Amino acid sequence: MTSPQATVEQVVRAQLSKALGGPRGIVESAVPTALFTVLFLVTKDIRLSLVVSIAATAALLIVRVVQRSTTQFVLNALFGIGIGAFFAYRASQSGGSEEDVARAVFTPGLIYNGVYAVVIVLTIVVGWPIVGFMVGSVMGDPTAWHSDKAMVRLCSQLTWVLAIPCVIRVAVQLPLWLDHQIGLLGASKIALGWPLQLASFAVMGWLLTRNRTPIDLDDRTPER
Repeated sequence: MTSPQATVEQVVRAQLSKALGGPRGIVESAVPTALFTVLFLVTKDIRLSLVVSIAATAALLIVRVVQRSTTQFVLNALFGIGIGAFFAYRASQSGGSEEDVARAVFTPGLIYNGVYAVVIVLTIVVGWPIVGFMVGSVMGDPTAWHSDKAMVRLCSQLTWVLAIPCVIRVAVQLPLWLDHQIGLLGASKIALGWPLQLASFAVMGWLLTRNRTPIDLDDRTPER
């Protein structure tokens, strides 16, 4: 239970840490996808790339199962690889060229980042930044935070930090995708993946250490 002295910054740090799974969760999410992308760019063999990346993911999954810890982050990576492979398979089955198949691998990521960016920015525009709901989940009231202007302002700043990496990815990768620049597209996927995400978390960490926005649960507790 969160004490009345808790701050928005403490809540967001705890929620982000849980969502990312710490350094291990980040590695488990990033390595299989990066391995698949690099192998595919080098070999142009989607089957080999898929087998190797799934084998690496399976090894990580077995370790998690043996340790009886969460498999969420490994399964997330496996899901991402599977979606890319499915798009590539569909392109191949429809008679697409080798280049079409390669482009198809990167299509799901572009769609995801585009939709994610639009949705997150929209929550800021309408005045209900999505990070606020992280705070609300801890407060026990998903919307009580919205009555505190300082909290809304901080949550808006943090939500922008979440959205900007997705906006950058689409801005960089969409022209490459449209221009069939497969090599540059693959390189940008790796460079603008976790390195960019970690940079955004560093900015978020800076915002969380320079402010102290109290969560006053007493003012929001219903009278009995």
